[in-house]
Amino acid sequence: MHTLTTPYYLIDKTALQRNLDIIDYVREHSGAKVLLALKCFATWSVFDQMRRHIDGTTSSSLYEVKLGHQKFGGETHAYSVAYADHEIEEVVAHCDKIIFNSINQLQRYARFAQGKPMGLRLNPGVSCAGFDLADPARQFSRLGEGDPGRILGVIDQIEGVMIHNNCENDDLDRFETLLAQVEERYGDVLRRLKWVSLGGGISFTARGYPVDAFCARLRDFAGKYGVQVYLEPGEAAVRHSATLEVTVLDVGYNGKNLAVVDASTEAHMLDLLIYRETAPLGNGAGEHEYMICGKTCLAGDIFGEGRFDAPLQVGDRLSIGDAAGYTMVKKNWFNGVNMPSIAIKEADGSVRVVREFSFDDYVNSLS
Repeated sequence: MHTLTTPYYLIDKTALQRNLDIIDYVREHSGAKVLLALKCFATWSVFDQMRRHIDGTTSSSLYEVKLGHQKFGGETHAYSVAYADHEIEEVVAHCDKIIFNSINQLQRYARFAQGKPMGLRLNPGVSCAGFDLADPARQFSRLGEGDPGRILGVIDQIEGVMIHNNCENDDLDRFETLLAQVEERYGDVLRRLKWVSLGGGISFTARGYPVDAFCARLRDFAGKYGVQVYLEPGEAAVRHSATLEVTVLDVGYNGKNLAVVDASTEAHMLDLLIYRETAPLGNGAGEHEYMICGKTCLAGDIFGEGRFDAPLQVGDRLSIGDAAGYTMVKKNWFNGVNMPSIAIKEADGSVRVVREFSFDDYVNSLS
């Protein structure tokens, strides 16, 4: 493995399969269908493995719709905060269902749907989200329609709704409370539908999550309203399935031991920077603590702090954890830093590189 030049994202298919096995269990025992949220993970080189356990994809843009349709197959749900006139026909051509963010968009583009099922995003105004930035039900949110009366006014035009009000929610009780609040306010809407997507952000693949109780709640909900339930996992589908493999370029001391590596939070794991989070680093028990720093000129380009068994030296290889979700879909060319390759670790332990990036890719991303 160390013959590969860092940095590179390493997707472990065995680790990925653990999540997919849980997804299969949920599909079987709840009756829910599961769609991969491409906004989180869209590395299509492992779609051959994922499509055996996931019913299709859900998208946030024209390009994601096309990627899901062409590379994943199955059901392709189209959603966008706002479609544009020049793209709506191409969106419809590549989707099985189209979901509108607002009644305005529904009324503007319904005539383009060509008989395909249409849905509407429902915003219940309650959510589980640790960050206001990511809270879809935050005050003045533009994400979805909240007034049940207005939704009932167009109920004959839609077959379903998408509700996305969970974010990294690993608490089943909190999920149940939010769903009960949706039922209380929107019961008249739910009874008129054929399908309901409960979105993503539900951490049902997390260790210790009460999966059987979750399945029972989904079954009860589906039966009560006579709807097909959809889930749209992103992070839950790829949890702990990839690392960012890096090399130490420099070490130093500035009041803390530090190591500079050949990658960057800003360019390669942007959510760490946005949400001020720390990546899993080291073994958690070593005697030597280091701050692991990115190589860009951004002062806050820091992966976090970790503990290691021995002092770090130039040339050491490190693995930065949780590098699947919201990484490869967000990577960028800040500072012109080398774009990590993408590699896959097969079940037999062999590693193959599926994508490399070059100076030409950097140049071609500009003008």
